[in-house]
Amino acid sequence: MTLALLVLIAGTTMASERGTRVDVEEQFAEQRAQILEELGDGETFSEIENADREKVKSALARISTALDQSGGVAQLSEEQKVAVFNDQELVNNILTEAGENSRLVCKRVKKTGSHMSSNQCMTVAARNRARENAQDQLRSTPPRQLLKEGM
Repeated sequence: MTLALLVLIAGTTMASERGTRVDVEEQFAEQRAQILEELGDGETFSEIENADREKVKSALARISTALDQSGGVAQLSEEQKVAVFNDQELVNNILTEAGENSRLVCKRVKKTGSHMSSNQCMTVAARNRARENAQDQLRSTPPRQLLKEGM
């Protein structure tokens, strides 16, 4: 039992070093409310997929139910501690990745043939999609067509 509690505490400590969102040792109800608000605002996690959004909501509900039924982390059984830890890690991993992909990055760019600069702002995920689409388009274009367009 002590080992499971140590694993749970160590997991939350390591998770908090990575900038996590859920720590069942702290005020979970407030954390849950904040996460649900951020999931619904359309900005904080704008690049999260709907399937991942539902996984996060389900995991938060399972953690909340386990904590409410037991009266807190200390009263959880070994199986419940493992389940809560796994749900906590799931939420933290999904939200960490979604937060990184939703980060807005702006660049100052000049249009070809102009000296005028403008700001171009896109999320990390949108930038990655644009880069992948451009690479796919270059790969699918026959070499002769590239030479004709370039001249």
